[in-house]
Amino acid sequence: MSQPRPDEFKPPPECPVFEPSWEEFRDPFAFINKIRPIAEKTGICKVRPPPGWQPPFACDVDRLHFVPRIQRLNELEAQTRVKLNFLDQIAKFWDLQGCALKIPHVERKILDLYKLNKLVADEGGFDIVCQDRRWTKIALQMGFAPGKAVGSHLRGHYERILYPYNLFQNGNTVSKESVDTKEHKLQDPAQRQPVQTPDTCPSARRAKRMKYEVGITNSCLKQDLVCINHTLQSLPFFICVLKVLLPVVSAPLQTAPFVVQVDLVVCLVCGSGGDEDRLLLCDGCDDSYHTFCLIPPLHDVPKGDWRCPKCLAQECNKPHEAFGFEQAYRDYSLRAFGQMADAFKSDYFNMPVHMVPTELVEKEFWRLVGAIEEDVTVEYGADIASKEFGSGFPIPNGKFKVSPADEKYLKCGWNLNNLAMMNPSVLTHVTADICGMTLPWLYVGMCFSSFCWHIEDHWSYSINYLHWGEPKTWYGAPGFAAEQLEEVMRKLAPELFESQPDLLHQLVTIMNPNTLMAHGVPIYRTNQCAGEFVITFPRAYHSGFNQGFNFAEAVNFCTVDWMPLGRQCVDHYRMLHRYNVFSHDEMVCNMASKAETLNVVLASAVHKDMVVMIQEEKELREKMKKMGVLNCKEAKYDHLQDDERQCAKCRTTCYLSAVTCPCSPGVLVCLYHISDLCSCPVSNYTLNYRYTLDHLFPMMNAVQQRAELYDDWASRVTETLEAKLEKKKGLPVFRSLLAESESKLFPDNDLLRRLRLVTQDAEKCSSVAQQLLNGKRQTSGKSRSQLTVEELSSFVRQLYNLSCSLPQAPMLKELLNRIEDFQQHSEKVLADEVPSVAEIQSLLDVSFDFDVDLPELPRLRVRLEQARWLEGVQQASAQPATLTLETMRRLIDQGVGLAPHPSVEKAMARLQEQLTMSEHWEDKASSLLKARPPHSIETLSAAAEKASGIPAYLPNCLLLKDTIRKAQEWLQEATGCIPLVDRLSDMVLRGQAIQVHLEPLDRLESLMVEVQKWKESAATTFLPKDSTLTLLEVLCPRCEAGSVGSPKRKAKKGKESPKSNKKKTPRLNTLSDVEKALSETKDSTSAMATLEELRVREMEAFSNLRAANESKLLPTADCMDLRVCFCQKAPMGAMLQCELCRDAFHSVCVRDPSDSHETQPWLCPQCQRSEKPSLSQVLSLLTSLRHTGVRLPEGDALHYLVERTVNWQQRAQEMTQACNLPELEERPGTPPTLTRWVSGSDNTHNNTQDGATSVRETVIGEKKAKRHLEREGLDAERRGKDKKHCHKRQKMNKKNPQRRSASTSSSPRSDFSQSDDSDEEMAVCPAERCQLPEGDEVNWVQCDGSCNQWFHQVCVGVTAEMAEKEDYICVTCTLNDGHMRK
Repeated sequence: MSQPRPDEFKPPPECPVFEPSWEEFRDPFAFINKIRPIAEKTGICKVRPPPGWQPPFACDVDRLHFVPRIQRLNELEAQTRVKLNFLDQIAKFWDLQGCALKIPHVERKILDLYKLNKLVADEGGFDIVCQDRRWTKIALQMGFAPGKAVGSHLRGHYERILYPYNLFQNGNTVSKESVDTKEHKLQDPAQRQPVQTPDTCPSARRAKRMKYEVGITNSCLKQDLVCINHTLQSLPFFICVLKVLLPVVSAPLQTAPFVVQVDLVVCLVCGSGGDEDRLLLCDGCDDSYHTFCLIPPLHDVPKGDWRCPKCLAQECNKPHEAFGFEQAYRDYSLRAFGQMADAFKSDYFNMPVHMVPTELVEKEFWRLVGAIEEDVTVEYGADIASKEFGSGFPIPNGKFKVSPADEKYLKCGWNLNNLAMMNPSVLTHVTADICGMTLPWLYVGMCFSSFCWHIEDHWSYSINYLHWGEPKTWYGAPGFAAEQLEEVMRKLAPELFESQPDLLHQLVTIMNPNTLMAHGVPIYRTNQCAGEFVITFPRAYHSGFNQGFNFAEAVNFCTVDWMPLGRQCVDHYRMLHRYNVFSHDEMVCNMASKAETLNVVLASAVHKDMVVMIQEEKELREKMKKMGVLNCKEAKYDHLQDDERQCAKCRTTCYLSAVTCPCSPGVLVCLYHISDLCSCPVSNYTLNYRYTLDHLFPMMNAVQQRAELYDDWASRVTETLEAKLEKKKGLPVFRSLLAESESKLFPDNDLLRRLRLVTQDAEKCSSVAQQLLNGKRQTSGKSRSQLTVEELSSFVRQLYNLSCSLPQAPMLKELLNRIEDFQQHSEKVLADEVPSVAEIQSLLDVSFDFDVDLPELPRLRVRLEQARWLEGVQQASAQPATLTLETMRRLIDQGVGLAPHPSVEKAMARLQEQLTMSEHWEDKASSLLKARPPHSIETLSAAAEKASGIPAYLPNCLLLKDTIRKAQEWLQEATGCIPLVDRLSDMVLRGQAIQVHLEPLDRLESLMVEVQKWKESAATTFLPKDSTLTLLEVLCPRCEAGSVGSPKRKAKKGKESPKSNKKKTPRLNTLSDVEKALSETKDSTSAMATLEELRVREMEAFSNLRAANESKLLPTADCMDLRVCFCQKAPMGAMLQCELCRDAFHSVCVRDPSDSHETQPWLCPQCQRSEKPSLSQVLSLLTSLRHTGVRLPEGDALHYLVERTVNWQQRAQEMTQACNLPELEERPGTPPTLTRWVSGSDNTHNNTQDGATSVRETVIGEKKAKRHLEREGLDAERRGKDKKHCHKRQKMNKKNPQRRSASTSSSPRSDFSQSDDSDEEMAVCPAERCQLPEGDEVNWVQCDGSCNQWFHQVCVGVTAEMAEKEDYICVTCTLNDGHMRK
């Protein structure tokens, strides 16, 4: 889009446009009064009638003929007309000197001679501009680009065209410097400006010179020179040159008569007739001048007619004719004018008339108005009397036949024929028909035809209706700016007002609205379309132009509010000596004479106007009496025409009084200009009056009585409305005044409307103020927008500017102060680099009390989010242990959504940098931990040390540190003492789990391999094929010996071994207990002690087992109930007896046919647990284990086994030597077999018993030596004590009479073979207070502690159910266990 030119017209703002409803449109005066407070601020307004209001066009188109005005557009604009007038003067100046003016071009533009002349004059004149070299400055001021030497061109044009004219205007047209000698003037032509030779000068311009030779005396010559001197002195504008001639004749006069040649045609400047070829003769007065005597000198003789300076001054100083529009020579009909207008517009814009935009026409109009070089002429049919050709609106009894549907327009108030003469208009009291004011005028326009700046006659209202055609563009200024507009126009075009002081009343001058607006004059515009009204208000200057062919109608009207302005206008007209259209005093007196018919508002206005009028008239009449005017007479001036009673001085229409003189019949003056009547004595004057003062006062009183009721109310209203400060009344007073006006039916005038408007404003302000004080917002319906602080401040000022005093005003002022404090505090907080969240939140909490749109609130909310985010960042940074990568990413994501702020950006940068470093070290730590092969601990420690400086929770870095710690601990542990195998295995596993290169790990892993190989080798050596036993189980003494098949080891039903979680002396009841005990030992000595304890228990257990097995094999009465072998059947057939446990087995159950030639003693499968390697093999195994440097339970067990074996060999050797026993020879043999075992009935009981006894004795005898060695192997203490019976029972059923009696055998082994029945008979309850229970059935419970004793349940307070489900520990074991724990 192209940028507008700097000089392109810029449309002013639009004026108000009103669209009344049908109800409002019904009364035009009520509606105009309603909109007046708004519309008078712009001077003009537009009214669009309700849809459907379309009056018929009633003008007789064929009968309407008119002669339009001719308008040259560039002559309309004031400044352009000044320029044109100046150019006319310049052209006339040069034309009178025989030269045609040609305006030069500079930089391809016509030179603005007027502006150039004005700028040079403002700078001090041509000489000063040349002297100070200001021509470049002049060129810049005229809008020429710098650097193009335009100033020299301007100087040349000024010197050639304008400088002579300015010299002429200043009176410097001939030489003012005295000429010393004629010879200097005539004999030194080189000093003069060069002139053309006589050959080049036109002979027509040469003055004819007649020479006479005359003889004269001195007295005659002196007399002739005196006459010449008087003649020259009488010439205007010139200087006498008598002294030029006196030196020539002074010397000869004293001697003798002489002859002098006299030139009959001489130059009036130098007095010489020489240089006749340079002597010019004026075509107006025949005076002669040398070309070189003129100022400035002429270079050559002008062509054509030439005027001397005297004639030139007379022509140029003639007064200008008053500017006005010429009438066209053609009479147009409406149709012909329309054809001409459409053709002009279509040709000018080269497009159909209806397609030309109004904006384009507007800009082109103002361009043409300001263009000197373009001369566009249009015609305007203005001020056509509707009385002659008919109005555009229908009128009653008119020639236009109105249809029944359109009859409503005949009496419509908006019909301009009715509007001016309706009752609310005061013009109804003007008796004469005033064309253009009370009778409408018609206007037929064409494109660019215009109406110039003017105000209506008597500063009245005007209303214009556009019947049809293209729009009419209006410009208006409000009435209060009228004097300002006049002053601006006088300032910018003073030449026009010098010749026409009342120029703006002639409707012939226009000025660009942009120029007026640039000088501070408020201007508004509107486009009036067909069917729309434009109303102008009192003293509102307005102008405009037509967009094309159209037809409009206008009329004036005056309302009650106009009356003070009407009187002011009369005074203004008197000052301008402008005639009145009607007499204002006559109109007021006419209304006063009909006081009883006036409404109270009009009566009040008339009364006020009459007070001013009578007071003024009284003062003027008293002044007149003091001047000496004593003659008085009545004169009915209302019977005279207006032009017959105009003041001879100011042209004011006289009505109340006038002064006349008998010397001037028909001439009168107003009382203001008595001194301008004539030169006769004042005593000859006569005062002509229409009413005496005594007559005027009753008229005023009558109006006053009519308006008194209203005036009292109006005075109270005025006083209330105009009260100041503490004198202001409250809102109830305003309401009471409104109620009074309604009850007394006062008319709806300006005062009442103002009172109503102020009251409504006060009520609205009170409501809004209360809402603001309450801090409540409107929630029902459409939510209103909140006030800004500026609006609130303006609202508070409005409250104090109201005519009404509201109690909310001081409170709202205090609220405003709080809001301003809030804003200051907010700005301070917002300016902080890192504001406090609590402080911002407190401000936001405070703002909830303000129902005001605070611009700080969004910023505070944004800052609150920023502060919370910064606080979150600060808190997270203060706790590095919880500052995870996810937390940093979340904070960064939140920060991205925040508004930009330096603090946020800094925190974001720090956080992003920290996140980048954290991610880098996390990734690096992860890669270091996952590296294969693992890195050394030194590399990892260096990385961990660098990562430790990052204040964040980094899992991988922490894992790296933990890994380094574990590695260091592992290395420290790996360099310690010889580890146990479990510890070694644990270290290897832990070392393999640590992601660090550990140098000792390879050695430990190889060591574990050696240990594993050793265990495999030992297992191969000791364990039979397919053995279910472990190596440790084979090598250790048996902890469970005698448990299988022994009723003594049968625990309580459902019971296990003692609870392992109870802290007491460890009991090695199972292999796992043994392995655990060996693993927990610190050295081999402790391990040997543990194994020794286990061996003792093994020997005791086997002793008991052997005794029990041997005792059960003794002959008994119920031997058939005996159960032996794995199958738990009665003995039968060939039986085998284990050499170790002494139990009997069926040969068919345990005998392997391949073992028939065994040389070793036979052991049962339960006792034969391992192979029997040689001692040398075992020692080699033990040596290889020691080489590894690792302790393991199997190694300790093997070591103990070797020591036990060696010790046994030593004891056996010692015993053999001590007893002198022959060494046993290893001989082949068979397992001990029970050769005689017969199952029979009771009859054969004795025989069976005897046989069994003999068998058993035989077996015992064969093994006597070995058993003796075994017994010697027991400790001395064990051999000295009685053997404990291990067979215990939970219950003894005394109902069963069949019991086995105690054995009475005299067998040497009888002390190891007591029966179960003997145990029962001998069982004693060890309780301290045994109750010795008796009966068929006595319940027993066994102690689960270390003593394994049996107690009566009733003696220890245990029920049968408790004995079944719970462990029982006696008091003695409880005390012993507690002591051991201590």
